Amino acid sequence: MYPIHFASASDRQTEESIDAKRMEHYLRFSNELVPWYHLAAIDQFERNIRQVRSDLPKPDGPISIIIPPHYWSGLLNPNPTDTEPDAIAFFGGNALDGNGDGIADSNELEDILLTMSSHLSYYGPAEEDFKAALWHYYKREQTVNQIMTIAKLYKHFETIELDDHVFPVPKGYHYSYRGTWGSSRGWGGRRIHEGTDIFAGYGVPVVATSYGVIEVMGWNQFGGWRIGIRDNHNTYHYFAHLAYFDKGIKEGDIVKPGTLLGYVGSSGYGKEGTSGKFPPHLHYGVYKYNGKTEWAFDPYPALMNWERQK
Repeated sequence: MYPIHFASASDRQTEESIDAKRMEHYLRFSNELVPWYHLAAIDQFERNIRQVRSDLPKPDGPISIIIPPHYWSGLLNPNPTDTEPDAIAFFGGNALDGNGDGIADSNELEDILLTMSSHLSYYGPAEEDFKAALWHYYKREQTVNQIMTIAKLYKHFETIELDDHVFPVPKGYHYSYRGTWGSSRGWGGRRIHEGTDIFAGYGVPVVATSYGVIEVMGWNQFGGWRIGIRDNHNTYHYFAHLAYFDKGIKEGDIVKPGTLLGYVGSSGYGKEGTSGKFPPHLHYGVYKYNGKTEWAFDPYPALMNWERQK
């Protein structure tokens, strides 16, 4: 299970200082072919997966990008840790010297960023160009889509500081909930409950809990009228059993904490339009992508924290 991070006041000050340093690096290595938010999105994605995978080192500096040895030094290079630019180029490697010290060191953030910037500039600055560059580097569609989402958010909000969250039911409305993670479900075969049920009356507003992009929206036989939102931390937020959506929102829209999504209902457990098979409530679930797989984790601790904040 991977919990959502709760930052204290001192943690926030530290994170803000680190974010400022990150922005300095992104801006330094951006150009007319490589917007800063493309570099920032890749770096954020790699930071996200390093935080949740045991096979990767934990991030310990402002830049988290790790460039694979075969891409860095060249697939046929007998020295996978080669730092000599001429030798690297001879064997088809891509590493560059970004800080002017005469070597291409995979541990130096300037060398890493210049190498990544060079890769992106080969394709171009447009969205489709960026998508092609990501595909040829990562070769995984879900990874490409996640990084594209992060870049879209950074471009829209013009910042990388998008870590605020709110409770999915606004202040002033009655509701109740408890930890329902792992309980059995009674419809659709044997399965466990991957989320938290927040019980409220029909028509109570449901809002976005984070910054993100609406990835999916519509009917699901289990979740009824549901919305799925992908944020900048590789987390997918799932809002199910809605009565109806807020007018005007659609797939691809960018949202922020508190954006109205729809209203509590009891839809689901059947063909499109089925409703009333259970008391009205919001099913809220969260899923984490680690660059290889995606899994659900318990949102209850995060919900309690966001509830206290409001």
